[in-house]
Amino acid sequence: MRENKVKRTLHQGGVALGTMLFEFNTPGIAQLMASAGADFAIFDMEHTGWSVETIRALMATSRGADLTPMVRVPATEYHFLARVLDVGAMGLMVPMVESVEQARRIVQAAKYPPVGRRGAAFSVAHDDYLEGDVVTKMQSANEEGLLIALIETAQGVQNVDEIAALDGIDVLWLGHFDLTNSLGIPAQFTHPDYRRAVDRILEACQRHGKAPGFMVASPEEGRASLAQGFRCLAYWTDHLLYRQALREGIQGVRASADQPRRSQP
Repeated sequence: MRENKVKRTLHQGGVALGTMLFEFNTPGIAQLMASAGADFAIFDMEHTGWSVETIRALMATSRGADLTPMVRVPATEYHFLARVLDVGAMGLMVPMVESVEQARRIVQAAKYPPVGRRGAAFSVAHDDYLEGDVVTKMQSANEEGLLIALIETAQGVQNVDEIAALDGIDVLWLGHFDLTNSLGIPAQFTHPDYRRAVDRILEACQRHGKAPGFMVASPEEGRASLAQGFRCLAYWTDHLLYRQALREGIQGVRASADQPRRSQP
C-alpha cells in the first residue's frame, strides 16, 4: 500500500499543509495543487453533492500526484466510509463527531480486521489493482489510512478528551462555523465560549498525541493557527481561492483602465 506522508509527518509532530476542494472536479486539479506545494487535498462530499462516482474519478487522477488525497464524507455511515476508501482515498474526514462511540464506529468501518470490520476488496483502486499478500495489504492499509474527526458541536467539545484518546483517530479538526452555531454564538470567533472550546480541543490533542486541524483563509491566519498549536492546516477552498485571485487580477487591470489616458500626439 502507498505510504501516507501526511500521516507520518503528523505522527512525528510535524506540520502538514493542504487545501479543500468543493467545486473543481477536473482531471488536472491534483497536479495543480501538488505543484503549488500542497501536502494533501480534502475533497468534499458533505456540501457539494459529489457522488462516489465523482470521488472515484478524482481519486484516480489524484493518486498519481505528489500529495495525499482525502475525502470528507457526508455522515458516519459504513457505506460512505468504506466505499470512499475502496475507490482510493488515503484518508477520511468525518463531520459532527460527538462521542467516543461514534469515533469508534468510524475506526471500525475504516480499518480491516483485527482492528476493525472493513469489508475485504483487493486488486482494486485502493491497492492500485496490484496482486500481493492480502494480510500484508490489510496491515498496511490500517497503518497508512488517516482518520480525521471534525469537532464542531458543543457535545463534541464536551467529549473531546475521550475522542482524542481513541486509537485510530489521527486528527481532531476544528469546525469553527458549526461550532459557533452549536454554541448559540454564530460566527462569533472572539466570544469567550468559542475560545474556551478551541482551547479544550487543543489541550485534548496535546494530551493524547493527536494533531489538531483547521482551515485558514490567509497566510496571517495560518501563522496564527500554527502559533496556537494547530499542525494540520487546509489553506481555504478551491472556489474561494479562484474568486479571490480573479478579483485581484481584474481589479488591478481595471484600475489601470480607469486611469485617464494620455492624449496621443
